[in-house]
Amino acid sequence: MKLKNKTIIVTGASRGLGAAMAEECAREGAQLVITAPSLAELDTVTGKVRAAGGRVEPVQADMVRPEELEALVARTLELFGQIDGLVNNAGINYVKPFLEIDPREWQRVLDVDLNGAFRLTQLCAREMHRAGRGGSIVQIGSVHTHASLAGAAPYDAAKCGVVGFSKAAAVELAASGIRVNILSPGLCGTEIWKDIVAAAPSEKECRDYWNANIPGQRLVTPLEVAKCCVFLLSDDSSCVTGANIFADLGMTSLLVSREPYASKNINATES
Repeated sequence: MKLKNKTIIVTGASRGLGAAMAEECAREGAQLVITAPSLAELDTVTGKVRAAGGRVEPVQADMVRPEELEALVARTLELFGQIDGLVNNAGINYVKPFLEIDPREWQRVLDVDLNGAFRLTQLCAREMHRAGRGGSIVQIGSVHTHASLAGAAPYDAAKCGVVGFSKAAAVELAASGIRVNILSPGLCGTEIWKDIVAAAPSEKECRDYWNANIPGQRLVTPLEVAKCCVFLLSDDSSCVTGANIFADLGMTSLLVSREPYASKNINATES
């Protein structure tokens, strides 16, 4: 088991990627503290982990409330006496044209996705530094840290900010054995995909369009992201820090979408 006897905090663990990462961490032997804005949201994941024999404690924590993040860290130490890993997954998004974004919407995204991630990273890193055992912090980023889509300005600003402070933290904390990395998924088969399909003319047209923009020609699964996360939390990645790893089936490496026709080979000619 890659995470045996490690205590891991996973935020935004009630569904989607957060739930998948919490469950995979438990399968790999971690003892977990999972969070969401309300305890009721965590019932399903808590039940699955406990039914599989894992140790998990659900804790209510809102990323915009510093006192609740402090209480989360204190509760983790009270229960398990240590913090070995943090997965900063909690986040929100607004999709709206740039000229129509309300400053309050902008600030809300930054408060949750950037400021909350900074606060909890700092709190956990302080405990890791004090304990002297090192640790691993994984920020859940996005392909939006590489390029953008229309309507994504607040989300892009927040996620790019997370990359920035995480690289700075990785440099400062490396000598203490504390690693800070960013895991940036591409389009995943989560609730976001359901929203995208609902806004499309048909699921087939939607899937065909996105498959033309993903070299792997499919969605990334939550389990695939979870396994990458476990790698970054585990000692297998002991030399990896300050990295932004794209789990995107090649999306960020694609220059333009695939042609809707069969291209011929182009032979090299000297000019």
